[in-house]
Amino acid sequence: MTTPAKYLFKPPPQFSKRARISSFAEYQRLYEESIRKPSQFWAREAGELLWEKRWKKVLDWKPPFAQWFIGGKINVAENCLDRHLNGPRKNKAAILWEGEPGEKRTLTYQQLHRQVCLFSNVLKRNGVKKGHRVLIYMPLIPEAVIAMLACARIGAVHSVIFGGFSAASIQERLADSKAKIIVTADGGYRRGQIIPLKRNVDHALQGSHSVRRVIVFRRNYADIPIHEGRDVWWHREMEAVQAECPAEPLDSEHPLFILYTSGSTGKPKGILHTTGGYLTGVYSTTKYIFDLREEDVYWCTADVGWIAGHSYVVYGPLSNGATCLMYEGAPNWPEPDRFWKMIAEYGVTILYTAPTAIRSFIKWGDHWPARHDLSSLRLLGTVGEPINPEAWRWYHHHIGGDRCPIMDTWWQTETGAILISPLPGATPLKPGTATFPFFGIDAAIVDDEGREVLDGTEGKLVLRQPWPSMLRTIYEDKKRYKKQYWSEVKGCYFTGDGAHRDPEGYFWISGRIDDVLNVAGHRLGSAEVESALIAHPSVAEAAVVGRPDELKGQGIVAFVTVRTGIPTTPALRKELREYVAQQIGSIAKPDEVRFTEALPKTRSGKIMRRLLKEIATSGQVTGDITTLEDFNVLTQLIPEE
Repeated sequence: MTTPAKYLFKPPPQFSKRARISSFAEYQRLYEESIRKPSQFWAREAGELLWEKRWKKVLDWKPPFAQWFIGGKINVAENCLDRHLNGPRKNKAAILWEGEPGEKRTLTYQQLHRQVCLFSNVLKRNGVKKGHRVLIYMPLIPEAVIAMLACARIGAVHSVIFGGFSAASIQERLADSKAKIIVTADGGYRRGQIIPLKRNVDHALQGSHSVRRVIVFRRNYADIPIHEGRDVWWHREMEAVQAECPAEPLDSEHPLFILYTSGSTGKPKGILHTTGGYLTGVYSTTKYIFDLREEDVYWCTADVGWIAGHSYVVYGPLSNGATCLMYEGAPNWPEPDRFWKMIAEYGVTILYTAPTAIRSFIKWGDHWPARHDLSSLRLLGTVGEPINPEAWRWYHHHIGGDRCPIMDTWWQTETGAILISPLPGATPLKPGTATFPFFGIDAAIVDDEGREVLDGTEGKLVLRQPWPSMLRTIYEDKKRYKKQYWSEVKGCYFTGDGAHRDPEGYFWISGRIDDVLNVAGHRLGSAEVESALIAHPSVAEAAVVGRPDELKGQGIVAFVTVRTGIPTTPALRKELREYVAQQIGSIAKPDEVRFTEALPKTRSGKIMRRLLKEIATSGQVTGDITTLEDFNVLTQLIPEE
């Protein structure tokens, strides 16, 4: 069976002509080499970076622990900054920044280098040494990037905490990392409100803790207490140091950062990434997947508090010498066209954003992007979760003008870099699939016994060989690392996601295994049912969860947000149930459709399906809600007694 031509989007010929990988045959040739001779392939990629000392061995693999580029010495900040200063990139814009209130700043590579050197010396002045952990809790401003690169420059290990997290989240990460320094700001902006970052830090530091110094950047001149002997101002510290700070040559396996992600036990996991392998992974994926050019204006809309921000706002683009746009605030402030206005103003050529954001754009209406000239765009991308075909097609038409390839990327905090994705000049696209593995990624679908599934049925997505940007362990918990990632399927890294491959070999990611519904013995991906709902012209967004059912094992509950102006009637509820049955089959028909004005989401835009499961099952929420952006959403969803 082959895919009908109307559902297949081949790379535009003019794009392929200039692309780094210009045909699917070329991708296949390089992919085969990268799987058969991974050391040869990755040595060539790593060789494009600046090494203080070349490695002796590419890979030492003692499952489940890997070391890459053994014996090599490298510095990430030097590769993101210094190596661009000997040519025309010296005066090229590294960061274009816009604050939510509208301020604008530009930092060239030379200016960014100077700021990083200064702050590196500030960290040293405040007692930070190689290997020390530094917590960074900042708004999405250039100083957050400066702090990250300064840590990398001197060999400190940064742990960035998303600026929307609470004091309790800071405490948890502090207790695990034992950091002695926190870098923060008086506040940040979100939808016109000031986020009280410093106040949250003060609350987190009540009681016993390891912190000796808090460095505070003045963002919005909020009235905040300064604790003498502990708190210092960023700007005053910068005035007290010199702008010269040589980059520290670091072992390839020296820890670069710890990034905490939610765990099934409720305790955040500290995902540890190291230096040489991680940089090689994000450098090569950024180069090939986004097909970067010197003239590009690249915009990844993620916050640096997430792995997408680490890899594709900071380290991947800057190591490639890109011009990166950063925006501090919400996409609908003060109006729902903020993104489109900025794309037109800055001439953005590459946009990398989340499917959740795209579905919000659909809900707000086609007229908002139609007001602006988006013709500068040449490439689009999605990150964070599988994108449903309907949203893909809207994105392609209304934002990409039916001319921009869409890079639907699959990866995780743990993987460090993109692992499954199209290549824009080479891969024929199908809406809703991340397509094929990146170079060096041996991905497979297996059943519950670990046998590879080749007939297109749903199974577990696993990786069968190591890759440079992989996590090295869970910080201070090797036992948990082994159990969580390497015990489910023998000899493989288990991603936790379900997937299947179609007859043409494309990977279709259905989402987390715990989001897979088992209805009367049939496995259904929640993403599959959600895609069917969103394909209905009345629906803007949908989230599907399972609840216990005596007869079927699990029943399906759909939480649906309709498009503006559509009445939520019993007739529409019935129509949506029948529509899903028509699209997928009667087995997928939701037992219940609940209309809601909004879905509960994290501050990064991910739907909190865990909360919806609790509401669908018990009618109440007992789990952690500290990462929820809008608490009012829950009051609308929880039925009154």
